[in-house]
Amino acid sequence: MSSAKVTNDIYSVGILNPNMRVFDIVMTTDYGTSYNSYLVKGNEKVALIEACHKTYFKQYLENIKEVIDPAKIDYVVLNHNEPDHTGSLAELMDYLPNATILISQAGSIYLKNITNRKDLKVQVVKNGETIDLGGKTMEFITAPFLHWPDSMFTWVKEDGTLFSCDFLGAHYCEPYTFDYNIAYPEKYESALKGYFDAIFAPFKSYVRAGLEKIKDLPIERVCSSHGPILTKGVRLEFVIEEYKLWSAAPQKEKMTIPVFYTSAYGNTRKIAKAIQKGILQAQPDAVVETYDIIKHDMGALAQLLNECDGFALGSPTINGEAVPPLWMLLAHVDVINNKKKPVLVFGSYGWSGEAVPNLIARVTGLKMAPFGEGYKVCFVPTEEDLEKAVELGRSFGETVTLR
Repeated sequence: MSSAKVTNDIYSVGILNPNMRVFDIVMTTDYGTSYNSYLVKGNEKVALIEACHKTYFKQYLENIKEVIDPAKIDYVVLNHNEPDHTGSLAELMDYLPNATILISQAGSIYLKNITNRKDLKVQVVKNGETIDLGGKTMEFITAPFLHWPDSMFTWVKEDGTLFSCDFLGAHYCEPYTFDYNIAYPEKYESALKGYFDAIFAPFKSYVRAGLEKIKDLPIERVCSSHGPILTKGVRLEFVIEEYKLWSAAPQKEKMTIPVFYTSAYGNTRKIAKAIQKGILQAQPDAVVETYDIIKHDMGALAQLLNECDGFALGSPTINGEAVPPLWMLLAHVDVINNKKKPVLVFGSYGWSGEAVPNLIARVTGLKMAPFGEGYKVCFVPTEEDLEKAVELGRSFGETVTLR
């Protein structure tokens, strides 16, 4: 991808990466991605908004040179400091001897360890602060946790252009700059939703706050850090409405307390059913279902776990450990929004019973709140064991409140 004109004074100089299939280790990118970067030319000064991944530095520099001599750039705006935005910055700054980096307070801290350079000219900007480029005004809007603490937006009112960082973006790559050229809209919409779920779903309250901050801006286009430029009357309104829908605060009427388990010979299943019975005794109006993890879609279970008010988690002990499906489920935990969520751990064992303490250690590390020391039964639970499980379930259920 070479440079592309966005308006008379704004240029896209970013990089396309259509071959990427995994982003940040855990996120699939079936349709590639782009590392968007923009130049804004004023009558007096020039700003570069965002940098790009270090792998593509040479092409990125050539894109900039198509529009301007890099030495004439006065500012580099970093709306966010993740390496896909800043990886090339340390090398890039050798070509921008006169540039000052404009960044949030949190970003200024991260930048030191990302570039490992002490010679950079850095200026911290605050919410509502403006920089005049000469006929072009950049206003900075802090947007914490969209999706890092350092995130912010940059608004250029003269062009009705919002540089939204990761917000409203998508890991989606076609050889076009604007949304009105999207050739495969269904694939784009799939990528948009997947991007939101992976990046912004843990920060829904901040998404709502971000939408509130921009709702009165006369936006003509949104230039995000990934995906096509969104334009008024094409995809811009659609994407904003989708973000509103996806980030809406849940309206919960009933408490939800699922019981997740796996069972090699049916013994852990018996305990799960007894715990379910006890929870319902304490919370008769709650939704309390048991789920054999290997018989359900992992994505659906993960969503249930992240949205519930508390849960129970059961595993047999095999080879001195909890079984893999339990670890896979816990790998999907939204750590931010599950803090202090109550969890009851249980399981049947034969020799030593490490599954329960190991799972307790894991949920503790995830900042959740394990209930007591959990519950272990050796081999086949007796009627007395199951009665204890019912009582434990009842005691646990009494501690769960609507989140």
